[in-house]
Amino acid sequence: MDYEPILKDIKPTADEKNYIDNLSSELVDYLQNACDSEAIDAKVSIVGSVAKNTALKGKSDIDIFIAFPLDTDKQYLKETGLELAHKCCDEFESEPEHHFASHPYVTTHIQGCEVDIVPCYAIKDGSELKSAVDRTILHTHYVKNHLSENQEDEVLLLKRFMAMTGTYGSEFKVGGFAGYLCELLIIYYGSFEETLKAAINWKFGHSIDLENYGTSNQFKDPLIVIDPTDMNRNVGAALRLDKLAEFIQSARNYIFSDNKKDYFYPLKRNLTKDDVLKKLKSRNSDFIAIKFNIPDIPLDTLHPQLRKTTEALERKLNSEEFNVFKADYWSDEILNCVILLEMASSTLNDVKVNVGPKVFINQACENFVGKYGRESCYIQGDFLVHTQKREFNNARNLIEHIFTKEHIGLIKVGKNLKKNIIETYEFIDVDEISSVEFLDDFINPGQYIVR
Repeated sequence: MDYEPILKDIKPTADEKNYIDNLSSELVDYLQNACDSEAIDAKVSIVGSVAKNTALKGKSDIDIFIAFPLDTDKQYLKETGLELAHKCCDEFESEPEHHFASHPYVTTHIQGCEVDIVPCYAIKDGSELKSAVDRTILHTHYVKNHLSENQEDEVLLLKRFMAMTGTYGSEFKVGGFAGYLCELLIIYYGSFEETLKAAINWKFGHSIDLENYGTSNQFKDPLIVIDPTDMNRNVGAALRLDKLAEFIQSARNYIFSDNKKDYFYPLKRNLTKDDVLKKLKSRNSDFIAIKFNIPDIPLDTLHPQLRKTTEALERKLNSEEFNVFKADYWSDEILNCVILLEMASSTLNDVKVNVGPKVFINQACENFVGKYGRESCYIQGDFLVHTQKREFNNARNLIEHIFTKEHIGLIKVGKNLKKNIIETYEFIDVDEISSVEFLDDFINPGQYIVR
């Protein structure tokens, strides 16, 4: 296939690249001069996709690392790193936002670009690691030394393919492939197409070890890619199983598709809310939508807690014999979240079977009949059972019971969400959910992986 027309659409233009390079140089020069003039022993450099020439068009975020010697006091590193970042923001008339990885760093927007300014330790290999971000400079050096100029385009194709099939991005909201992981795949397999051809035969626990460290057996993740700069790290650790599976099937679909070009562009969907709601109604399911306010916490903290809460609620409902067909959440990431449950059954009869021990376990059976009465116990298969009245025969009533201060502990809720759920939750109609895209994705989950 001729990928030149696609690369023309996804590769930064010469003007964009020059603009980013010039701005990056200005920022690095300012920070390095600030270090030198104040006798701060640190080296400033550009890392990430901009430095590696693997940034997609319009995605050229600038990552600047300030590397301090290994013997630098950690508190000094934090304070000095933030102070330098704030001075840079003042100089370039931008507002700093504090974020936290292993230690605080600053994100800001300067002249139309998102810029991260991150203090770290200057390490030579993974054995010297003092904080998780320290590896990033090593990652940049490794990729620049091992990725050929032609392969930079192959990385762009892989990233774009993953982005359009919903599998790109290691942030928790996505749970997909990190940019560094994409680069290592191209280094290992050589090209975009060879990566896809290999991926269709991956099994759970597939391992790639570019430097032959032999440490793959330390990990039990779905995909294991040993970090060439740190033999004790799996670059694929953040990749969720479902996203790995989606990528494998996307690769299969692509290889056998007659519409390969479409995989590099957004879905063509002319959505109207009425059409989507009509499709929801045609499923003849009972939809339960629960809306609540979200706390003001970083998105990397918010999304894991929202997913955890949604999955815990789904498990609890299923354990009480309500049948959840599908569960997911959506958030505007500012004020609100909605948990959406599609119920195959949300009402039950008034009685349930309480399963006791197997009939062959004498003492356990005597304890069971002692509790429930000999005359009301009977046999199902080889289990002693007892029929009792349900506490809840309606899913909404059970949710109302759970979302109280006294009973919220019945499910594992994200710790920052408990107060907001208890105080602000409400049941809403599905048509009150503002995101048509979320509703469409909810009922058409496979549309991204096939064209």
